[in-house]
Amino acid sequence: MTDAGQHHTPGTRLGDPEVEARLARIDELLAGLESAPGPTVRAALEAVRLLTEVHGEALARVLEQADAALARRLTEDELLGHLLVLHAIHPESAERRAVRAVERLRPAVRERGGDVEWAGLEGQVARVRLTSGGGCGSGCGASGAADVAEAVREAVLAAAPELAAVEPVPAATGGRTAPAFVPLGTVTRRGAGAPRGREAG
Repeated sequence: MTDAGQHHTPGTRLGDPEVEARLARIDELLAGLESAPGPTVRAALEAVRLLTEVHGEALARVLEQADAALARRLTEDELLGHLLVLHAIHPESAERRAVRAVERLRPAVRERGGDVEWAGLEGQVARVRLTSGGGCGSGCGASGAADVAEAVREAVLAAAPELAAVEPVPAATGGRTAPAFVPLGTVTRRGAGAPRGREAG
């Protein structure tokens, strides 16, 4: 496997692990540059910023040319979706993206004997309902539940960084029935609009 420290051969594709390794390395390099003084470092950081703005504009133009089906496929791709969020040009609302993140995690949580449901958005706080079951083996217990909660929090905020927090909702008690899981297709696209390619920065 090619790691982040090796040069990429033009024309070849990167797998998800290779992409993740490169993103992590970029974070390390930028953190190092930001802590170093001098005009050369400032020029390097400005070059990165300008290149990022140009890439954001290019992505915005791709979205403008895409029909509805292609735009949907682009937004559903994990890497492209993150880039669209990064450049503030994602055509879907933060709520819809957060619901999609929860929906993607649900099978993995169920494998551990629990479940996760989208419970709604209150202001800038995502609400999720986490439950645990009896069949998760070594993954059960407070430690396992905390791991699941953290994974859900990270996934939701990665998909919708505009949100301020992710909070669990206690299971319903008494005679009141807990709200059903909200299917992705029924979530309203509040706040969604046309791509803002000219606003990316």
